[in-house]
Amino acid sequence: MANQQVNQGKRRFLIAATTAVGGAAAVAVAVPFVISMMPSERAKAAGAPVEQDISKIEPGSMITVEWRGKPVWIVSLTPEMASLLAKHNDKLSDPMLDVVTQQPDYCKNTTRSIRPNLVVMVGICTHLGCSPSPKLQAGSDMGADWPGGFYCPCHGSKFDLTGRVFKGSPAPINLEVPRYKYLSDTLLLIGQDDKGVA
Repeated sequence: MANQQVNQGKRRFLIAATTAVGGAAAVAVAVPFVISMMPSERAKAAGAPVEQDISKIEPGSMITVEWRGKPVWIVSLTPEMASLLAKHNDKLSDPMLDVVTQQPDYCKNTTRSIRPNLVVMVGICTHLGCSPSPKLQAGSDMGADWPGGFYCPCHGSKFDLTGRVFKGSPAPINLEVPRYKYLSDTLLLIGQDDKGVA
């Protein structure tokens, strides 16, 4: 009789231990499987609109955000930078943004932006898809007449601070401006505007 109680106790212990180990194993297998079905941050950025805090962008500088696998530049113009934009229209292929629509209608203005001090554009050259280098400051290593902008080292395309292409560049059209909107004074949503998702 005493042996049967001991055996019953062992049996209950083994059943409980086996159940606990089996449950833990099931959870260990299920968690990675469930997580793998959820989109990664990279996948979200590849297709969904992307929010960006713009409160820390210093005037005269830029940040890069990834959207749909592309670099998106957010450039904060100083008043001096903005004042140079109209002074080189004669050197641009499409200064008035008429040739091809590379920006939403609400960005068809001098700065190609909603706010005149903050420019948003896709950082991919319209020639062969390279990523131009920022040369934001006037002059710099680009020569005394350089107004500031972007230079594509692949084939020599040049763009001004708003992504408008200079004449003589291999790039045929201006850089793309994605659809975007402001969610607040300090928060930008890239890839969606009030008309929907781009």
